[in-house]
Amino acid sequence: MKLSAIPSKLLAMPSADPRFNDFVLLQAQNAGLFLGQLPNPATGERSVNLRAARSVIDSLEMLEAKTAGNLTEIEQKLLGTALANLRPLYEKASHD
Repeated sequence: MKLSAIPSKLLAMPSADPRFNDFVLLQAQNAGLFLGQLPNPATGERSVNLRAARSVIDSLEMLEAKTAGNLTEIEQKLLGTALANLRPLYEKASHD
């Protein structure tokens, strides 16, 4: 298929990269661990590390800003949902 046969709208759409989804999910899981939502796999205990959680959330926010317009709809929704879930958990943990 020649490139000229592909509509320009399709060429401009970002392509999916499964590594992106895996990365976002891993970071969200790490933040959940640091916010005491998940037990530490080594100890089985839940603990809160606000500094580490803030660092992960900040990284996801930076990723969201730097990739704006370059994500697939699914990637954008995954990242947005992860941040929407983590922010209130962080706020709650920081006031406990």
